Amino acid sequence: MTDSEQDALTAVERAMVAVRRSQTRRSLGRLAPPDGEDRPVDPTLFGVLDAVEERDGACSVMDVAAALGVDQPRASRLVLRAADEGWLTRAPDPTDARRTLLALTSEGRDRLDRTHRLREQVFARAMADWPAADRVEFARLLTAFVEGFGREVGSAPRPAARDSSRVEERGI
Repeated sequence: MTDSEQDALTAVERAMVAVRRSQTRRSLGRLAPPDGEDRPVDPTLFGVLDAVEERDGACSVMDVAAALGVDQPRASRLVLRAADEGWLTRAPDPTDARRTLLALTSEGRDRLDRTHRLREQVFARAMADWPAADRVEFARLLTAFVEGFGREVGSAPRPAARDSSRVEERGI
């Protein structure tokens, strides 16, 4: 390995530590629009909505627990809170009556879409002085890195759960 390759690995490791510290402080989770009554929204509930969105119709409480890295009782409480907010529905799984399937309500979908748009605006401002080609390349490389890292650590996330073709269309 050349010195420049080692320097690049060191830079990636340091950047990932900085991202992890930022996530520990839930900075991304705090980037959620307030509800209609301007109440602050618990960022953890957006993790629930993100997990349900990612599974797209085949999501259980155990799936939410795995996505959030919490135990089943904690996931159940979070799912119940999201359902009480009107963001999720719960229905018995037709193939296994012991299991409950979760789905976003139209209000939950709206809340999630508004949050995604707000976060994308923050990311766009963070990269505002980048050339468009660099933003597109960064999106491609970051997505590839997340997928490769997930395979390496045994938890391949699905960063492209949303329509990733919009990256090139919007120049993000």
